[in-house]
Amino acid sequence: MSAIAAAYANAFAKGRIIGDLFRRRDRSPMFKAVLASVLLALPLGALAQQPAKPTAPANGAAEHPRVVMHTTQGDFTLELYPEKAPKSVANFLQYVRDGFYDGTVFHRVVDGYLVQGGLYGRDLTQRRTRAAIPSEADNGLSNLRGTVAVARGADANSGTSQFFVNLVDNRRLDYVSNQSGLTWGFAVFGKIVSGMDVVDKIAALPTRAQGPFVGDVPNPLVIIDSANVVGEEKAAPARASSAATPAPAKATATPTKPATKKADKKAAAPKAA
Repeated sequence: MSAIAAAYANAFAKGRIIGDLFRRRDRSPMFKAVLASVLLALPLGALAQQPAKPTAPANGAAEHPRVVMHTTQGDFTLELYPEKAPKSVANFLQYVRDGFYDGTVFHRVVDGYLVQGGLYGRDLTQRRTRAAIPSEADNGLSNLRGTVAVARGADANSGTSQFFVNLVDNRRLDYVSNQSGLTWGFAVFGKIVSGMDVVDKIAALPTRAQGPFVGDVPNPLVIIDSANVVGEEKAAPARASSAATPAPAKATATPTKPATKKADKKAAAPKAA
């Protein structure tokens, strides 16, 4: 801005010149140019003098991770709580990312109680898991309807890949004390936030005895086709161009599956208090 325009702007801002600007009969090109410069410059100066507004925290900074499970009965989404159950959440996410749950089943369905899965394959044999994790049942979260918890055996610190969804408020499964496995309760680490109707649909299926289980196996068997962390979806394979004829694929040896342990007759499952 020129020195003349700056002087007008300064006087304008102090409220001393606005009347004179519009009462003057000076219509020279120089005056008009100065006036235009003042009017254009003032809004910018006014904005520059305003105090800066505080920046809102970035969205997603503290969002909970989510996992989508695609089953033969439909899809549902879990929201996980790492601030409450960091070890349980990290353990579950690692199994998801490893593809461990793909092809596993919900082997135990008790309507009005829970739906449990995450260890047995389609043939109802156990998959090999990583080491057990310590229980986080004392994290203050309650086994309410729709929550997801770590399934385990009699030892409170025996949870691995199995999980269950509470169909009702099962407060009797909450932590009471660390005196024994019975009072430790079951560690809640997430909640169903979408697709609870699918879980209810699974719970309503008829059950039967099958494999190593004397009952509670849904009929038909409910299979987890795949599970993925939201935002970490695997890219779809690129389609071959129709213009070029694909070369015949070389025969590859099918990797041998690791030997699985013989299924226990007693699944690591929550017990009624």
